[in-house]
Amino acid sequence: MRVLFLSQIIPYPPNAGPRVKTWNVLRYLADRGHDVTLVSFVRDDEVEFVPKLQEVCTAVHTVPIRRSRVADVGYFLKSNLTGRPFLIERDDLAGMRKLVQYLLAGEAFDVVHADQLTMTQFALDAFAVTGKKRPFTVFDAHNATWTISERLIDNVPWFLRPVLRLETERIKKYEAMLVTKFDHTMVVIEPDRGALMVGLPTAQHAETARKISVIPIAVDTQQLQPVQRQPDSLNIMTLGSLNYPPNVDGIRWFSQEIFPLVREQMPHVTLTIIGKSPPADLVQLAETYPGAVDVTGYVPDLLPYMEKAALMVVPVRAGSGMRVRL
Repeated sequence: MRVLFLSQIIPYPPNAGPRVKTWNVLRYLADRGHDVTLVSFVRDDEVEFVPKLQEVCTAVHTVPIRRSRVADVGYFLKSNLTGRPFLIERDDLAGMRKLVQYLLAGEAFDVVHADQLTMTQFALDAFAVTGKKRPFTVFDAHNATWTISERLIDNVPWFLRPVLRLETERIKKYEAMLVTKFDHTMVVIEPDRGALMVGLPTAQHAETARKISVIPIAVDTQQLQPVQRQPDSLNIMTLGSLNYPPNVDGIRWFSQEIFPLVREQMPHVTLTIIGKSPPADLVQLAETYPGAVDVTGYVPDLLPYMEKAALMVVPVRAGSGMRVRL
C-alpha cells in the first residue's frame, strides 16, 4: 500500500506526545511493508533528524516553517475574512500546498494520511485527483482541538476571551466538516469521538460515528524500565513541551498556586521544570526561588532527573487526547 503521510511536525525524536504517536504509526506502517512518503513541516532545529526518518520512510519531503507573532496578526485577520480557524490559516503555506498537489498529481497513492488538524487542509486536495483512483483519506486527530481551546478560555486574560471563544467555534465547525468529509477518522480516546461530532446535526451522528475509530497511543514498553530513585529525595519534577499552551497553563498554575503551599509545609522541597521553549515567567521562577526551582529547557535524557525526583506532577487544566507522559 502506498501512503502519503502528512505531518505538522518532524516526528523524531519521540520526545513529546505527538511525536511518540506519529513515530510509532510510521514504524508500524514501514514494518508491515507499506510504502510511506512522509511530507512534513520542519523547523531549523529539526533538520538534523530527517535522515532518521529516511531510514523508515520510502521518501521524506520537508517544507520550512517559522513562527512569528507579527505574522500571526496577519493570519488572524485572514481567519476573520475566510471564517476558517486561525490554526488552519497559520499553517496554510504555499510551499506545502504546492508540494502536496505535485505529489498527488505525479504519483498514485492508495491512502493520504493527515496527521493532526492543520494538515487536513492539504489532504483535502486528494478529492480533486483526476485521471486515476482517488486515494482513501484518513484524518488522524490527536485531539478534539476545539475542546482544548474551550478549556483555555477561563485561563487567559479577559481581553483574549472573546477571541478564543470565536476560535473555538470555528475549530468546532471545521472539525465537524472533516469527520464527514474524510473517509475515516482516528481518535485516541472515546470522548474525542463524540466531541468531533458536536458541530453536526444529531441526525448525522450515528452514520459519522461509524467512520471514527478509537486507537490509543502506542509507546515502546521495551524501552521503558523502572527507575531506581534516590532515597529521601525532596524534588518534584514536571515536564512537557512548553510551546504547547495547555502544558504551560498547567505548569504555571502548579508553580504559582500549589508549589508555594508545599514549600510552606516542606521548606526544602525543590521543583524541576523540564521542557522545550519555556516562557519568560517560568524561567523567572528560578530567581523567585533561588536554589529551589530549576528550569532546564529541553534535555536529551530524562533518566537522571527521574532518578532524583521524589514524584512527578502532570498538572492538566486544559487538554484533549492522551497524556503520554503518564
